[in-house]
Amino acid sequence: MASQKERMLAGALYTADDPEIAADAARAAAWMARYNASLAWSAADRHALLVEGLGQVGEGVVVRPPFHCDYGSNIHLGTRVFLNFGCVILDVVRVEIGAGTQIGPGVQILTADHPRDPALRAQGLESGRPIRVGANVWIGGGALILPGVTVGDDAIVGAGAVVTRDVAPGATVVGNPARPIEA
Repeated sequence: MASQKERMLAGALYTADDPEIAADAARAAAWMARYNASLAWSAADRHALLVEGLGQVGEGVVVRPPFHCDYGSNIHLGTRVFLNFGCVILDVVRVEIGAGTQIGPGVQILTADHPRDPALRAQGLESGRPIRVGANVWIGGGALILPGVTVGDDAIVGAGAVVTRDVAPGATVVGNPARPIEA
């Protein structure tokens, strides 16, 4: 039988209060406390700290503190990715952000999901669906990327958009829920 952590990483229903998962969250919280106190550090020192706390960090990545995540280990950032102040990534499963992507302040990337059945929610069960953001994407400030979404290469997500569905490569989406517009 799979452990709760294995269930979480597979996107199946799991309980987040499992001791192994809670220990991973505590490690991430300690890492975030150090990272979020690093604003005055050199870019090289902050990059080294990112490499320590995240699953993959390409060259030239900049993440401006404060930054918040669940575990960090499920976050994979390509080269030259930029996350502005106040970004949140709930990474109960894999989050992949492609090279050259720029993410505005206050953006939330949320893989965590909950059952639609109230009886399952009452049991404290959760799940996750992976998110992939392609290369050279621009996500405007305050946007929300919801579980299971893929944003294609070269796309633009407008400020404040709530992205509930996949975004085609090169498309521009705005609004709540986000819809394509002519660029």
